[in-house]
Amino acid sequence: MSLEIQPHLVGVLIALAILAATAATMYWMLHPPTTTAERAARETERDVEDIIGSVIVVFSAEIHSEHMMALAVRLAQRERAELLAAYVIEVPLTLPPDAVMEVEQRHALDVLATAEAIARQKSIEIRTETIKARQVAQGVLDLAKRRDAHLIVLGAYHEGKYSGAPLGRAIETIATSALCDVLIGVQGNRGKILTPYQHKPPKKTPDPEITY
Repeated sequence: MSLEIQPHLVGVLIALAILAATAATMYWMLHPPTTTAERAARETERDVEDIIGSVIVVFSAEIHSEHMMALAVRLAQRERAELLAAYVIEVPLTLPPDAVMEVEQRHALDVLATAEAIARQKSIEIRTETIKARQVAQGVLDLAKRRDAHLIVLGAYHEGKYSGAPLGRAIETIATSALCDVLIGVQGNRGKILTPYQHKPPKKTPDPEITY
């Protein structure tokens, strides 16, 4: 004599509910909910991936960015970013915009050669460019717009002779007017990440004598 078991609708629903709850508990145990900090970290990482696409490292007679060059190379190596080292020669108003400034030009080539050497140490491809502008800040802003830069990297200099002086006007203008992010490297007295670099700026080409 066999007993025929008839499943009851309520019992089936209860069994399915228990099964669903068990599955949900197992999924929660294997995939715990992320914290706010973890979500923010992931979003920041995605932002960095979007930002680091085209990087310009800026140099001029006053802006010394060799220490930031090493950091920019690391960013480019990690994010596969396009890297451009640019030296801006400031042309005084007493000279025509396309004036030949041999001393400044030679110094620019030396600085950009150093930037290339730093990039080659990490096997990073780099492009270099020398531009002339009436003002360094405007030259940098125009270059960043023309190159559709995502990040401008530059070293800092102080307007005065003491370390507590405000940052140079060119730095402030670039930081406040750029359409992209700006990374400014201020070397600390005891810092270790940004390696100190010393070099003398070139002697400026003397203005031509104007006779009337």
